[in-house]
Amino acid sequence: MKKAFLLGAALLFLGCGKGQWTKNQNWGNALGTTYSIIYISDRELDYQQEIDSVFQVVNQSMSTYIPTSDISKINAGDSTIVVDDMFREVFDISNKVHKASNGYFDPTVGVLANAWGFGPGEQMELDSLRVDSLLAYVGWDKVAINKDNTIFKAHPAIRFDFNAVAKGYAIDRLGAMLDAKGIKNYLVEVGGEVLAKGTNLVSEKQWTVGIDDPQVEEGRQLKQIVSLKDRAMASSGNYRKFRVDPETGKKYVHTINPKTGYTKSSNVLATSVVANTCALADAFATTFMAMDLEESQKLLGEHEELEAYIIYLDEEGNTTEFMTPGFKALVKQ
Repeated sequence: MKKAFLLGAALLFLGCGKGQWTKNQNWGNALGTTYSIIYISDRELDYQQEIDSVFQVVNQSMSTYIPTSDISKINAGDSTIVVDDMFREVFDISNKVHKASNGYFDPTVGVLANAWGFGPGEQMELDSLRVDSLLAYVGWDKVAINKDNTIFKAHPAIRFDFNAVAKGYAIDRLGAMLDAKGIKNYLVEVGGEVLAKGTNLVSEKQWTVGIDDPQVEEGRQLKQIVSLKDRAMASSGNYRKFRVDPETGKKYVHTINPKTGYTKSSNVLATSVVANTCALADAFATTFMAMDLEESQKLLGEHEELEAYIIYLDEEGNTTEFMTPGFKALVKQ
């Protein structure tokens, strides 16, 4: 999985609390980033083994950085791989977001991610001709899941890249694991993406998370603080994930427009999306970085199940904020 999954939400764990409840916590490194999982119970618990297992199976299915994973073998041209249920679910989620975004979300950008230096493959020297040639290997309409659960690709060079949705999906799987254990109150965070269930019974408060200020280059400063219950939030931005050409000094951001083939530089600095699942929040947060602000606002108006917070620069270069009414209601004053 992408090593720079730092997409911008810093956690605030408020209060120690007291009483009959125990705060159990596991933390570490996975998916190329850090994670912290808090779950409340009436006794001490340790689900580290189960947590490691979730990360392992997600990686085996969808990590482009593991050569023996299913997705890596499929990308390398192995048409005999039978994908698992997780791969199918992420494929279906990607299809939903692709349609909703009019094609701005497209996990077949893997060949472009490699070419621009944001994937596990070889970086290329790109000009307009080379970009146009690579676009022949990009397009959600060029892939499908066959009836036998193998993958159809219209061209062997097509490369899947689920990194804009797989981390959120992994968080959902961790939540499902805790649900199966009978845990009703937890906060799962991986690389800044979060899934909140119930409340923090120890502090007797709602789960509270912070959103990074995208214009703070060193360290971290919170832009907003929001409360979450039974919802997920993911954030995206180009302020922490980019590369600079050592020869030209030109900055390339990690967001790729699948329609043009070029990295997307725009007046949108960062996005945060609240949804019922972290996979959807993750995918739409990335999508809104690729879309123009007006297009994102139109999409949000058509999907009441999504709430969003977008930080952008106006025509005069002033930092401006857009919030859906539902997101504004989550902000702690």
